Amino acid sequence: MSDIRFDIGSLRAAYASGMSVAAVVETVFQRIAEANDPGIFIHLASKADLLAEAEALGGFDPVAKPLWGVPFAVKDNIDVAGMPTTAACAEYAYLPAKDATVVARLRAAGALVVGKTNLDQFATGLVGVRTPYPIPRNAIDRKLVPGGSSCGSAVATARGIVSFALGTDTAGSGRIPAGLNNIVGLKPTVGALSAAGVVPACRTLDCVSVFALTVADAYGVFRAAAAKDDADPYSRSIAAPSLGPRPPVLAVGVPAKTDREFFGDAAMQAGFETALRTLEQLGCRLIEIPFGDFYATANLLYEGAWVAERYAAIADFMDANEAAMHPVTRTVIGGARKLSAADAFNGLYALQAYKARLAPIIASVDLFCVPTAPTHYTIGAVLADPIVTNSRLGTYTNFVNLLDMCGIAIPTGKRDDGLPMSVTLLAAAGRDALTASLASELHAASGLGLGATGWAMPASPAKIPDFDDDMIEIVVVGAHLSGMPLNGQLCALGGRMSRAAKTVASYQLYALAGQSVPKPGLVRVADGNGKSIDVEVWRLSAAAFGRFVAAIPPPLGIGTIELDDGTSAKGFLVETAGLSRAINISAYGGWRSFVARLAERVESVPAD
Repeated sequence: MSDIRFDIGSLRAAYASGMSVAAVVETVFQRIAEANDPGIFIHLASKADLLAEAEALGGFDPVAKPLWGVPFAVKDNIDVAGMPTTAACAEYAYLPAKDATVVARLRAAGALVVGKTNLDQFATGLVGVRTPYPIPRNAIDRKLVPGGSSCGSAVATARGIVSFALGTDTAGSGRIPAGLNNIVGLKPTVGALSAAGVVPACRTLDCVSVFALTVADAYGVFRAAAAKDDADPYSRSIAAPSLGPRPPVLAVGVPAKTDREFFGDAAMQAGFETALRTLEQLGCRLIEIPFGDFYATANLLYEGAWVAERYAAIADFMDANEAAMHPVTRTVIGGARKLSAADAFNGLYALQAYKARLAPIIASVDLFCVPTAPTHYTIGAVLADPIVTNSRLGTYTNFVNLLDMCGIAIPTGKRDDGLPMSVTLLAAAGRDALTASLASELHAASGLGLGATGWAMPASPAKIPDFDDDMIEIVVVGAHLSGMPLNGQLCALGGRMSRAAKTVASYQLYALAGQSVPKPGLVRVADGNGKSIDVEVWRLSAAAFGRFVAAIPPPLGIGTIELDDGTSAKGFLVETAGLSRAINISAYGGWRSFVARLAERVESVPAD
C-alpha cells in the first residue's frame, strides 16, 4: 500500500510539499485493488474522470478550497451527478442530473468524489448485510458485520481508500459503522446538512453524516458542508464554529449502572467503563441518568409513524417491485401496510410525551456519553437472527434523532479481546462543536491508530479559536463557571468557552449570604491586598450579552476585570453593600476550589 497518509492534515501537508493530485488518484485505485473487497463500492468514478476533475481545481489553494484534492466517497442513497443512485436496489436506480446539495458544497470546497458506496438497502438497518451486493468486510475483523446502513462508506474510510465518506443517519447509520470499524462518525444536528438529493428513509429524521479518520477531519468536512438550503424544507441554520477550547469542566450524563445494557458482552462493558474513567481524567464530572425513557423513545422508531414514513418514501416503487427488494428490508418496511393513521398519530403523541419528560434531563448536563454499540455481532449471527440483532445494535442510537440531539462516535481503545471499542458523545441540537471538542481529546487519549490503516494518530494541532468579531468576552467567576449550576444560562444564549484564566492579584472573593443558588462576589481591592482568582472567559454575541447582563440580580453587577495575561474584559463584580455576612474565601484561589473543599468536608462528616 502506498505510504501517502489520507488524513486531511497529512494530505494537505503533502500537497504543500509538492505532491501531485495524480499521485493521490493513483493511490486511491491502488488501495481499492489491494482491499480486494467488492462489497465496498457499488459504482466507481473512472480514473480519467477523477484526474480531469482534479486538473480543473487549478493550483493548490487550501484557503479558497479547504478540501482541495481530498478524495471522498458517497453513500449510494445520496445523488452524485453522472453516477447512478441505487439505494442498494438495482431496480430502483436512476441517474441524477445534479449533485445532492451536500455533495455540491464539498466539491466546491475542492473534494473529489471517488465513488458510491454500499449500504443496507434503502438505509434500513444497522448491520450492513441487507444488500443484494457483496457484503463489505469489516475493516478490523472480517468475521464481524461492518455495521450499517452506511457500511461501504465506513469501510472505505477505515481502510484509507478515501479521506472521508458521507453516510446518512436516521437510527444510527452514521455511528454504528464508525464504532465497528475504529473510525469517527459525526452525526450532526438534524437539518444542519441539507438532505436535498438524498433518498429519504424517514424524511423528518434523516441527516447526512460524516465518516473520517480523526475528529478534526470529520468536523472540518461538517463545517464545509453545513448551510441552510431552501431546497430542503427540513434544513435549518446551525452554527458550525471552528473548534476552540472546551469548558474545562463538563457535566456528562451517563446511563445509570442499573440501566446499562450490553446483552452479556462483558468486554464491551469493561471497555465502556474504561472510557468513562478517561473522561474523568479529562476533567469531566459524570452524572448517572436513568435511561428507561431514552430506551422507550428508541423503541418508537420501528413502530407506527416512522415505519409508515419509510414506506411512504418508496411506496410507489415497493408496490410495483416488491420482489426486487431484499427480503429483510421488504419485511421491515412492508409492516407499515398493517398500520393505520391512528397508529401513526399515537406514535407521535408518545414521542411528544417522552420529549417533554426528557427535555429537563437533557438540559441538566452539558452532554451525554453512551456506548456506540452494546456488543459486536458476527455476520453469521446477524443472518441467523436479522431482526433481534439489528434492534440490539440500536440500543444507544435509535432515540437520538427522535429527541433532536447531535452526536459523534469516537474510538476509545481496544477491548480485552482486541476488538474495537467506541463511545458516542451526544448533546442537544446545535451543540455539535461542543461534542466534537471533547471527542477530539477523548480520541487522542486512546492512543489508537487510525481505522485499519496502521497510521498513528496525528499530533494534535494547537487549538486557536476562530471567533466572530462581534462576540463580546465576559469573565465569570462562580455559578456560571463550566460544570456549575448556572452555566446552562450561558450555553442557552450561545455562549462559547474562550479560555480559563486568572485575575491580577488585586481581588478578593467572597461567598455571598442569602443566595438561592450559592454564588460568590468578586471585589477589587487596593494593590498589595488582593489575590489572583481563577476565572473563565466566555464569549457572547452582542444581543446575547445584553440579555445576559439584564438578568443579573443585585448585589452583582458588571464591571471591568483585569486578567494576569495583560487583557481585561467585562465580568461579574459585587457591590460592597452585598458583602454583609459574606465569607472571604480568597485563600482558596477560586470558587471551584472552595466548592470542592466544602464537598470534601460534607463527605467526611460521619453518618448518624
